[in-house]
Amino acid sequence: MMFYKKNQQKINGLWYPKSITWGKPITSNQVADQLALLSTVTRGDAYAIIKNLGVVLAGYMAQGRTVKIDGVGTFYYTAATNKQGVQTAKEVSAKQINGVRVRFIPEVERDVNNKVTTRSMIDNNICWEEWGKTSTNTGNSGSDNPGGGSGEGGLEEDPLG
Repeated sequence: MMFYKKNQQKINGLWYPKSITWGKPITSNQVADQLALLSTVTRGDAYAIIKNLGVVLAGYMAQGRTVKIDGVGTFYYTAATNKQGVQTAKEVSAKQINGVRVRFIPEVERDVNNKVTTRSMIDNNICWEEWGKTSTNTGNSGSDNPGGGSGEGGLEEDPLG
């Protein structure tokens, strides 16, 4: 289940739903535990791979490469510029670059018409519920319903959106 809150935009005064997360972020240890359950590797092996994944990705991307991980997606660098454009192509230089961003595109599957049918890491059966509202699902008690507003660690803005 995913949660949203009502959010009014300052620029136009209109209201929109904004996705939110609740509780503390899932840790590398928790991910390693799940990977160990789903595969033949131990928790320690899975943790070691997770800890080294960032170093490996950064190394390849620093070489100007894009990294595609099956079932996850593609990672690559983009240059952040100082927004000081120049008049001619001859004037363009690396001095205009003032930072690097990591970009990510989730893996997608396409049909015969090249239309996206599925996107990795996105469940097609997401149920959206307003944060703080009592769940309409049966079998949920107040303490089991993060939408009830008592999620551990409190309300957090969606770090990705």
